[in-house]
Amino acid sequence: MAGSADIMRFAAMGTRVELHRFGDGADAALAAARRAIEAVDDALTIHRPSPATAMNEALLAGRTAALEDELLFRAVEAAADGHAATEGLFDVAADLRTGTDWSMVTFDHAARRIAAERPIALDFGGLGKGFALDRASAALREAGVGSALLTAGESSIAVIGEHPLGGLWPFSIPHPEQPDVELLAVELCDQALSISATIGAGTRAPERAAIVHSRLGAAVTLPACAVSVEPNATLAEIMSTALLVADQQAAARLLRDRVGRRFRFDLRLATEHSRKCA
Repeated sequence: MAGSADIMRFAAMGTRVELHRFGDGADAALAAARRAIEAVDDALTIHRPSPATAMNEALLAGRTAALEDELLFRAVEAAADGHAATEGLFDVAADLRTGTDWSMVTFDHAARRIAAERPIALDFGGLGKGFALDRASAALREAGVGSALLTAGESSIAVIGEHPLGGLWPFSIPHPEQPDVELLAVELCDQALSISATIGAGTRAPERAAIVHSRLGAAVTLPACAVSVEPNATLAEIMSTALLVADQQAAARLLRDRVGRRFRFDLRLATEHSRKCA
């Protein structure tokens, strides 16, 4: 592909972000994409004062919160849509300590207000990285970028257009704790990829909440990995999280008609297979 190639690396959303631009597009495109990601971080973080922490303070005090910040409103909107699309498996209100879940939340979309029947706090960690990558992708497209790779950590990826050498972008998904064991290989074009797992380095991060099955009121402990390829990164994050907490029947419904795009692995079986092949 003709044109230049640029890369930008920085920390945001509690992880390492990389933006790669190839070919045409304004020179300031990566800077605009970074601003988009940092704006999402500033809006959704619960680790410092932000619109999200102000909303949670109101909900924990039993008050209705006005969603005046546009990014926060869109994130709550995405969380509500994700909860509905996954039969309640994706839940930003699930908390084992308090026994809360999204069923206790009232989201008035038209009035841009949110309330809860019990003290509750929302955590956007399950969709924040995807939401940020989508905003950055939009900024790159607006700047005329036709080929780009965006990553937030090693588990959230979005691509714009084709690979700079032509064709699809190839990705190999390794076992979370055995990098030499490949779970699957996928190819993307104008799509996003999310990987969620119950084991591996990412699950040991002290700021990471446990993967929670809100209906059962328990953390998911089965060693498993879920991968979702979707049209946008927000949906990919939602679906990989939902697949990880789903029981067999619910997982089958989420996987239906998505052969080659959504996957769930029982890592006990993957580990046993790798031992037999050694």
